[in-house]
Amino acid sequence: MRTVAFIVGVVLALPAVAQEQPKPGPEHKLLEKLVGDWETTLKVGGMEFKGTVKYKMELKGLWLVSSMKSDFAGQKFYGKGLDTYDAKKKKFVSIWVDSMSTTPLMMEGNFDEAKKKLTMVGEGPGMDGKPIKWRSVSEMPDNDTIHFGMYAGSAKEPTFTIVYKRKK
Repeated sequence: MRTVAFIVGVVLALPAVAQEQPKPGPEHKLLEKLVGDWETTLKVGGMEFKGTVKYKMELKGLWLVSSMKSDFAGQKFYGKGLDTYDAKKKKFVSIWVDSMSTTPLMMEGNFDEAKKKLTMVGEGPGMDGKPIKWRSVSEMPDNDTIHFGMYAGSAKEPTFTIVYKRKK
């Protein structure tokens, strides 16, 4: 019975497979510039924590996958990100999960080429675990530096910042 259901599923999926598959565009090339190994300095609440991030392009160059490792308040912290450009929405989209929550943070936004700044908004768990609006701003003054700020709710000052420096 499972074999028949599988075959029916494959046959029904064939028209979707026959459609033209998406290809990376210029926005994906922007994400691809981040590929490599980075060192991070996270600042929150007057404290500073060091870590690393590895970025790589996957899934036919459509998704930037990040793996973060850091110390955080005496604990090991791990995070994973998936970033892409959604051509239908005409927005960058991001999914973030980490070792401090079982709820993903999903965001979307735009890149300002002149300012070299990616601003994204979304909803995810707050420091107390309850849903909250988030805004992130990533400024990229050069190919080897990212200044990241994460803002909770309508805050004018970031809840935390991370400086990324590409490993040489």
